[in-house]
Formats: sequence, structure tokens, C-alpha cells
Amino acid sequence: MVMVVIKQPHLVFGVRSHFPTQSHPHFHFHSQPFPATHLPKTPLFFLHKSSSTSKDQGPATSLTLLSSIQLIHHHHTTNITLLSPHSPLLSSSSGYRFLLPPKMVPLDPYVFWTFLASFLGFLALCVLRRRNAGVEKNKTTATQTLLSRQEARISGDERDSRAVLGSDTDVLIVGAGVAGSALACTLGKDGRRVRVIERDLTEPDRIVGELLQPGGYLKLVELGLEDCVEEIDAQRILGYALFKDGKNTSLSYPLEKFHADVAGRSFHNGRFIQRMREKAATLPNVQLEQGTVTSLIEEDGTIKGVQYKTKDGEEHKAYAPLTIVCDGCFSNLRRNLCEPKVQVPSCFVGLVLENCQLPYANHGHVILADPSPILFYPISSTEVRCLVDVPGQKVPSVANGEMAKYLKTVVAPQIPPQIQEAFISAVDKGNIRTMPNRSMPANPHPTPGALLLGDAFNMRHPLTGGGMTVALSDIVVLQELLSPLRDLNNADSLCKYLESFYTLRKPVASTINTLADALYKVFSASPDQARKEMRQACFDYLSLGGTCSTGPVALLSGLNPRPLSLVLHFFAVAIYGVGRLLFPFPSPKRMWIGARLISSASGIIFPIIKAEGLRQMFFPATIPAYYRAPPVKGDTESK
Repeated sequence: MVMVVIKQPHLVFGVRSHFPTQSHPHFHFHSQPFPATHLPKTPLFFLHKSSSTSKDQGPATSLTLLSSIQLIHHHHTTNITLLSPHSPLLSSSSGYRFLLPPKMVPLDPYVFWTFLASFLGFLALCVLRRRNAGVEKNKTTATQTLLSRQEARISGDERDSRAVLGSDTDVLIVGAGVAGSALACTLGKDGRRVRVIERDLTEPDRIVGELLQPGGYLKLVELGLEDCVEEIDAQRILGYALFKDGKNTSLSYPLEKFHADVAGRSFHNGRFIQRMREKAATLPNVQLEQGTVTSLIEEDGTIKGVQYKTKDGEEHKAYAPLTIVCDGCFSNLRRNLCEPKVQVPSCFVGLVLENCQLPYANHGHVILADPSPILFYPISSTEVRCLVDVPGQKVPSVANGEMAKYLKTVVAPQIPPQIQEAFISAVDKGNIRTMPNRSMPANPHPTPGALLLGDAFNMRHPLTGGGMTVALSDIVVLQELLSPLRDLNNADSLCKYLESFYTLRKPVASTINTLADALYKVFSASPDQARKEMRQACFDYLSLGGTCSTGPVALLSGLNPRPLSLVLHFFAVAIYGVGRLLFPFPSPKRMWIGARLISSASGIIFPIIKAEGLRQMFFPATIPAYYRAPPVKGDTESK
């Protein structure tokens, strides 16, 4: 045995081992350092003679003669001192000890067991520390859970305090017309706390918004509001009848694939709205309030609520994470949320014909008169609404009798003989009302905390009766977007998310808008020969029946709101008109009129499409906001 003392100022190692034998070949004396390539993988100690040693005389004398050797551990070399077992510095009774120059530290002879015990203690310490770390992590998680519960309880207390202050509202709706009332019912049934502020909660009396197309009725069913057309003496509408120059044709809705109850509905606008208001009021989380909203409350670019005035003239404020403005075509709030490019192409003059039988029962009637169309449709079992379109913003005066004279002398001769007497009788009663027809493409400014809906947001000519269909379709889209959201308080994130609403609504809304504005221009009389040919071609094309009839009517009714189908049918009418001109023998004049007809058709539809947005209308999937919406239910279920 040899005892080794390592000379290092900061570290002491001790090694006890046999000299090399056959059974212990790991320690050798060499005149040169042991080759590094021969070093074992496990940490072993190698002894090497120092240069100061004498001639090697064997292991027995080496213990006496060697005074300094080197300990080689892999690539590290350390000077050590070797002592004889007979050295007076060692105590024979205590075994071999290490000599520490200049001090000595005793080494227990059972150092292996000490080392093993230390190693096992170290392992136990690691296990305990890991276990304690897990306990601390669990404690941290439990603490965080407790804190979150406390925060939830605090936020609940805050909600309760807000309830006391009257601001416990998720969605604030401005206006309770068709869009506002339907939206309040829909969100209320979804569990939202809804507050509706309407200027006048008495039954409205309007001359528009009285015809709901079959596509709009399907949206009403989807929202669970189909019972709102019951008990108001609503009339089923099954199609249209067109009249021009003594000829007429009937166009039926393609309803063969739908339930027997699916059809258009015509009614008193006020009765329909009151039914929806009453249904909304039955929901415990929907509050209807009468007041005139004067302005939006804005803080740092975010809409926080509205300021309104009660019937008594008192001013109040209402707050909500989301404010939806649907205060109608005369909205005074839209300028803050969109770029309102309102056009007024014409005005409607409204009359009610009593006890009048229309030529085609359960049909809307369109007379292609001069200068513009005239509409008739039933609004109750005993009343027929008549709307006379007068181009421009200025109409003859009702007060001095000019309007009555105009209706009798210009309009009456152009309507079917079966209803002329009832028409003149209605004019004589004097209940003549006017309403400007407005057209405004949707051009919103995405604003945190607010959203536009209904006629405050988007309008088209009411010739086709598509306004309510667009509004109800928008509500369906908005409901699907809001359904997965429980918290509406992050205004910026909500605004970015709801940008998808403006894209998702486009195909349906743009198709109905484009058709309405284009048809009005085609159906209106014009001194231009090409426009006259286009008007006649449209009437003849629709009279062909088959796809030429059902295709356009499916578009008009909202049953097939596809933009591409609209464009194809529109130019099919134009090509049909050119074919009529060139058959049987084309002439240069007819060819020129045909070229102008195509140009005129393009001049009608392309500006409307441009205003609606070509990309949003035909390629909505290329808009980044399109993908912010949740997946469609059908796609989720298929997966």
C-alpha cells in the first residue's frame, strides 16, 4: 500500500491502492507519462515518476527512495508526495493517512463507505429536492387557481356593481327596426345581455320594408323568428308578374325543393316590427328602452357606448363592450363608422288600394311604365300597396295637388285596367306618402367597439324588395361569428376578428344589391335606343321560361345569391337583345345598336360591382380577414 498526498493549494485528493500486480494492473510506474490513448474510459489514477527520483530498484525500495511522483488523471497532471509506511509522520495505530503540506488532514480508513454513504445521501437529496420542487409547483398552480378564482369572483362582484349602475350590458343596439329587433332576439336567445335604445317604440308606419323574399324568410327560420310573420295578416307571395306595353308574364319562385311553408311574405311593416319587439321583450336578458341616441361615446379611438336623450329630455349614457348601430336609412351615426356615399336615384310615392283584386293572386306586380317602374303587392287580406317610382329627388307637391294630378294623368293610364279604378279611388282619398329611395354600398371603417348593420350600413334600390333579406342574412353571419366568443371586452381583438363579417356577408349582400340597382336602371325608360332594346330584351328573356325565368328569379328572391350567376344572366339578356336586333338580317344600324347595347349593359353593371368590391364579391377567400372566422359547422362535423 502507498499513501498519496496531492500538492494543490485549493484541493486535496487521496488515493489508496496496491502496487501493480497481475490482478491490479491499473497503476504503473513509468519513466514517461502514460499514453493518453491507453487511458481507460472510467476515471483512473496513474502514477508517474518525477524527474527527481533515483534509479528504480523495484517496488519494495520505491516506497523508501521515491519522494515525488505525479498523479495523472486523463489529461491533468498533479504533483504528489509519496511517504513510506514507516514514516514517523504516520501513526501505525491509525492506518495510512495523507500528508498535507503544510497541514495534515486525517483520512478515515473506511473512506469507501463514507463515499458511498455520501453518494447515497446526495441521491436522496436530489430526490427530495425534486419532490419538493413538484410540491412547490403544485402549490404555485393551486395559488394561481385560487387567485384566478378570486379574480373571477372580483370580476363577478364588479359585474354586480355594474348591474347596480345600469351598465351590465354585453351588446348595445341602437335602433329597433327590422334589423335591430331581429338582432336583439337572436343575441338574447344566445344568452347575451342586450340593451336596445329606440327613438319611438310605438308601431311604425312606413311604405317600404313590406315584402320579404323567400330567401329572407329562410333566414328568419334560421334565426327562429318565423312566427313573427304570423298573426299579422301577412300574405304569401309566390312570384312576380311583369307588365309592359299591354303584355304580361308571370314568374314563379323556384320553391320545389323547399318546405311548403317557404314563400315570400308581404305585410304591414309596423306589425312585423312590433311582433319582433314583443318577442325580444319576453327575453329576461333583453331590455328595450325609448330614447334618441345623439352621439357615440369614444375614448382613444374605441367606442364605449352612446349618449342618448329620453322622451322627457334628460340626457343619459349607456355603455357596452360592443355597440351595434342599426338606426335605419336616415342614420345620423353612420358617418363615424363608414364612408357614406348615399345616392338618391328616385322617390317612391305610396298608396294603399282597398278591396282590390290583383290580376295574379299571391304575386308581386311590376309595371314597366314610363318613366320608371310601378309596384303592386298585397300587404293584408284587404289591402294592396302601390309604389310609384318617380326619378330624381324632387317630386310633385302633394300639398297643392300636383302629385294627385300626376298620378291620374301620367301613371293611371299605364297600369292594368283591372286595378285602375281602385288606383284612382286611392288617389282621391288623398293618403299619398313619399319616401326617397337610397342606395349606399357598404364601405365601413372598422372601429373598435362598434359595428354597423341594416340600412344604416348598406342600402340598395327597393325595387326588388331585398333589403330585409340582406339584413337578416347579415344577422345570421354575425351570430355565427359571436357565438364562440364569451368575452367581448377586448375591443381591438374583437374589431380585428369582426372584420371577417364584412367579407363573409359580401356574396349574398352584393348579389342582391347589384341586381336591385341594375334592374332599376334596365327597367327605367330611356330615350337611348340601346337602353330601350335592353329593356325589351329583359322582358322577353324573362318571358322565355325555364332557366331564363327561374335563374333571375332565384337571384331576385335570395334563394340563389351567387354573383357569377347574376353576371352570366345579365349578359345573357344583353346577348339575347343583340340577337333580336341581328335576326333575321343584320344591318349596319342594328349592328351599331347591338354594340352600344353591350356597352350600355357593361356601363350599368360594372360600376355597381366596382362599388361593391370585385374581390370581396367574387373572390372572398383571397381576403385575409375571411380566415379569422370560425370554421363552418358542416366542415367541423365532417372532420
